[in-house]
Amino acid sequence: MEVKQIKQLMISMGKHGIKKLSLKKEGVELELEREPTFIEAEPLRMVANPMRGDFEKHRAHHGVVIHESPKEEEVEQEEEGEFIESPMVGTVYYSPSPNDPPYIQVGDKIDENTIVCLVEAMKVMNEVKAGVVGTITEVMVDNAHPVEFGTKLFRIAK
Repeated sequence: MEVKQIKQLMISMGKHGIKKLSLKKEGVELELEREPTFIEAEPLRMVANPMRGDFEKHRAHHGVVIHESPKEEEVEQEEEGEFIESPMVGTVYYSPSPNDPPYIQVGDKIDENTIVCLVEAMKVMNEVKAGVVGTITEVMVDNAHPVEFGTKLFRIAK
């Protein structure tokens, strides 16, 4: 299996909200697991007909393990509030350096120009400003973790 194929699997996992994937093919075993930090897309739809058993046969034959996506009620609950999202793909950092305190913490009041974090992309540190007024109620991604464009970083209360 080539790196390009693995990257395509990772992108597909993100698009479909798949948290864990195990694959056995031609003597190669691969396990991919994502951090359960946010919901990126709607749940995966089954292509095969489960009434005929096609889906289970397909899964068993290809060694694919798919974990269920959260219920709609859970998704709605997570989507409440306003969010600060990542403006780009990169790695998020919540302080200017490892020894410095974080830019913001839960409970801090912010305005549009408050710097909330850095996103490193191609060895360039990009400051992310809040863009909204409110209070930080939740940090949604761990420090030094990769993020995609539109990843929800913080939940804000007005």
